[in-house]
Amino acid sequence: MANYSPIAQQPQAAEPRELCENSEIWDSLKSAIGASSGFQRWQLELNFDSQQQNVTIDQQVRSYLRETLETLAY
Repeated sequence: MANYSPIAQQPQAAEPRELCENSEIWDSLKSAIGASSGFQRWQLELNFDSQQQNVTIDQQVRSYLRETLETLAY
């Protein structure tokens, strides 16, 4: 009988300290991405300043990362 470990395991609940650290890491990453020329060009191409003022920087960075990873997947 083969011994294996499942690839997709249930994530364990994060400790409050880990959540804080993850939040700090995300905030730092979000700031770095927001300052990048690629992200700024992406914002201009989609005209975020005038059309989508209600979209948060968090949502924009997530969309940018999703689109970038989808492009790299091809």
